[in-house]
Amino acid sequence: MEDRGFDLEERVDALEESTLKRSLSPVDRVAERGYFAPPPGSELPVLSADEALVFAANNYLGLTDDQRVQDAARQAAATVGTGAGASRLVTGDTMVHQDLERLLAETKGTERALSFSSGYAANVGTITALEPDVIFSDEYNHASIVDGCRLTAAETVVYDHCDATSLRSKLAARAESAAASDESWLIVTDSVFSMDGTVAPLTEICEAAEEFGAWLMVDEAHATGLYANGGGVVQAEGLEDRVQIQMGTLSKALASQGGYVAGSDELIECLVNDARSFVFSTGLAPPAAAAASEALHIARHSDVRERLWQNVAHLRDGLESMGFDVLGDSQILPVLVGDRDDAVALADGLRIRDVVAPAIRPPTVPEGTNRIRVAPLATHDQDDIVTCLEAFKDAGEDVGLL
Repeated sequence: MEDRGFDLEERVDALEESTLKRSLSPVDRVAERGYFAPPPGSELPVLSADEALVFAANNYLGLTDDQRVQDAARQAAATVGTGAGASRLVTGDTMVHQDLERLLAETKGTERALSFSSGYAANVGTITALEPDVIFSDEYNHASIVDGCRLTAAETVVYDHCDATSLRSKLAARAESAAASDESWLIVTDSVFSMDGTVAPLTEICEAAEEFGAWLMVDEAHATGLYANGGGVVQAEGLEDRVQIQMGTLSKALASQGGYVAGSDELIECLVNDARSFVFSTGLAPPAAAAASEALHIARHSDVRERLWQNVAHLRDGLESMGFDVLGDSQILPVLVGDRDDAVALADGLRIRDVVAPAIRPPTVPEGTNRIRVAPLATHDQDDIVTCLEAFKDAGEDVGLL
């Protein structure tokens, strides 16, 4: 009989030949430092004897091992349960979910919020539920936005990265088409872009959206918890009344798991009923919801955000003073290397010096823009920052970049 299956061995070999094969590397804890194991395959992981500093995580506020966050998760597990047990629309809705969503809505300045099982599910579910006719999408938007666009019947128009002028020209060109008067338009952008560290010009994008009557959806995955009052870039720029849909995650600065959408009461009612990734998924686990609530409270009412931005400034200044080209204007510090082999060699040199900051290569980033994505945490102390800078200096000299 003819084999109509899949040649997976050939696929893996092709990845290895192109140096694009990635592997899991288990760590003993999620924090600013930890013990890592080499890729174990099907075997049990064996942890390294040397502790490494982590400068690659999205745990920006360092709250994953905060005692208050852990206690909140334990309490929710003990009193509510370890899992929601069903879709929120069946029996999986709890007071813990309601409390989280109330706090998110308050932080984001909206009428309501809705939590999803992941940020990916939030983006895909929201875009498909809205069923826009045309979507205008930043060229560097996250894969979950791209996939949400693909799953709709909408025509997707891509505009230049963080370029409101490019967006306006795309909107103007579309407005000249015969069908434009009957179309629904949605503009979607990340606020902070995860691989470039760039921040979208949201005020200018709002102006373009309002000029042409489009709705705006902003993905605050890498901004939630880090800006004004624990909000994102939308809050920092005072745009709550001009952005119809605010999306974000609970799995980065909020040290938990899941995603959310914040907006009007009508928006949330539509998502509760029409977002398939919400309707047909088990509700967010109560411990995850409680952990995110506590982390958001800490982000709003402590100095943890200030400590993060101090570390960001120290690390950026140090890297730039050495001669490294550091991209972006956020807490994400991509060190541009260019050549793929040099980027891999630099990452390996850092790892030898017990600093974890992997090389980012195509297809994640465009050809010729290989980089080291550096992300300090609020819980790194000044000695940790100095150690990271010294590792970059020594490894950069070894590779011939300095």
